[in-house]
Amino acid sequence: MNIFETHAHLDFDDYKKDRDPVIQNAFKVGVKNIINIGIDEKSSKNSINLAEKYPEIYASIGYHPSTVESFDEKVVYQLAKHKKVVAIGEIGLDYYRNYNPKDMQKKAYQRQVEIACEIDKPIIIHDREAHEDCFDVLKQNKAQKVVFHCFSGDVPFAERVLNEGWFISITGVITYKNTDLADVVRIIPKEKLFVETDCPYLTPVPHRGKRNTPEYLPYIVQKISDIMRVPPKIVAEQTYQNAKKFFLEV
Repeated sequence: MNIFETHAHLDFDDYKKDRDPVIQNAFKVGVKNIINIGIDEKSSKNSINLAEKYPEIYASIGYHPSTVESFDEKVVYQLAKHKKVVAIGEIGLDYYRNYNPKDMQKKAYQRQVEIACEIDKPIIIHDREAHEDCFDVLKQNKAQKVVFHCFSGDVPFAERVLNEGWFISITGVITYKNTDLADVVRIIPKEKLFVETDCPYLTPVPHRGKRNTPEYLPYIVQKISDIMRVPPKIVAEQTYQNAKKFFLEV
């Protein structure tokens, strides 16, 4: 089984004591590639360092809504030049936690989308209760290669995202009882789907409550296969090929 982990935060301190074993355990269950996600200058640089250490790991860089007070577009331009940086993200808006004022979030988000389009990098979107504003900025900039990571919208919003040709990524939330994500999964064309852990967060059942790792991706794949009524190997291979084409093939 080939699996592509499209969204991990393995540079976080949660893995300080056992980062390398965690990565090796992921490879053992079939994870072939990992995108490690930047959320500010420090984590973006750390993601690049991790990608330099492992041929199978790639990096994204950018400023998350929680860090936009330190946004520096020169840093984005500089880090995006690295050969193992494959995307700008995660960037976006978060009106649920309201880490920073909305105007500050919007300004940094808008500029990062502009930069991504200018340098032709895929965009990884963080969208929490900010669907319309996230969508509108992408539309205004005619963004082409976009994935809504950890998708949290409803079916109508998913349809709008898919109609633009964008991608939807599913986390361990799909395994939770109190989610409507199954309805979203049912309408996603197989060629527009990614899987991710968003580790260390959103650990899938049956390990919910523990630290998440890419090793748990097979649980997400299995749940999606149950919903789609296709073998898990088919889900794994399809999402692997989707992500490979999206992130690694220019």
